[in-house]
Amino acid sequence: MASSSSSSSLQTMIKEGEHRNWADLPPELTSLILQRLGAVEIVEKAEKVCRSWRSVGKDPSMWRKIEMRSLDPWQHKYHEKMCRHAVDRSQGGLVEIHPWNFCTNSLLSYIAHRFSLALPLYVFSCVLLLGLTSKGLAEAVVKLPLLEELEVSDCSYIGYCSSLGDTLKVVGQSCPNLTTLKENCVGYSHSRDKSDDVALAIAETMPGLHHLQHFGNKLTEAGLNAILDSCPNLEHLDLRNCFNVNLAGDLEKRCVGRIKVVRRPNEPIHDYPFDATVNLAEDGYPDDFSDGSIPEDDYSHHSLSEILDFELQYFYD
Repeated sequence: MASSSSSSSLQTMIKEGEHRNWADLPPELTSLILQRLGAVEIVEKAEKVCRSWRSVGKDPSMWRKIEMRSLDPWQHKYHEKMCRHAVDRSQGGLVEIHPWNFCTNSLLSYIAHRFSLALPLYVFSCVLLLGLTSKGLAEAVVKLPLLEELEVSDCSYIGYCSSLGDTLKVVGQSCPNLTTLKENCVGYSHSRDKSDDVALAIAETMPGLHHLQHFGNKLTEAGLNAILDSCPNLEHLDLRNCFNVNLAGDLEKRCVGRIKVVRRPNEPIHDYPFDATVNLAEDGYPDDFSDGSIPEDDYSHHSLSEILDFELQYFYD
């Protein structure tokens, strides 16, 4: 983030009606400008402005945090290549990376290998795991022992959640400093396939969690109780679209009494940035909601165009 002194300096240099040579800006101000761009924009456009901008763009300090999105499937391979280039430019100084929509086993292995030989990586998130498998994630995290934050979201598209429990055990055992886990799948309105595998893996291996986002998981009250038993430091718990959990009675009191922020299974999902469509039961038969479940009208359904519009607005804001 730009400091107030740097911002005021930039405002002083660029007065109304005054033309300046952008190449003459001090490197620290040029860095602040370029940091507002994405990795692709820096490499493909900004560095071609002038020699001084190219020099700043190659500075390893510019690449301590990398966030890239690929909304076009035809561009995924290109963005993976650009992500590798950005990782190389950090020269081991990368501490946070977010390869959204295009992360693969090969890319994650490359990132993990680079940082097992250099400075530690603390934050990793990936969304829409079209090319990343549970095995690929497990093999990579053993090389990232100082990881503090991990996000794997929209993973239901490739059946990723089916083996996620075993993978998260490896994550917890390999990353003892983990404080934030965002494990998000697609919710089912009345899932007959209940599973506490992921919840039990978290309870068994991640006692230091402070923030847990569990969007669309199939856990039950038993799984939630196991997490509460084993994770005494939880401050934020997101259970939205976890429709197998009846958050009431003693369980509700237990959550609300010790956790600062609790997002309930039926809470609004307007601030969730990914596909939050609620599906019918997994056996293909529609639910009649005779058991008192929330009516379908209370769920938010988003078309693909709405999701992409949101993603584009989020990316360019």
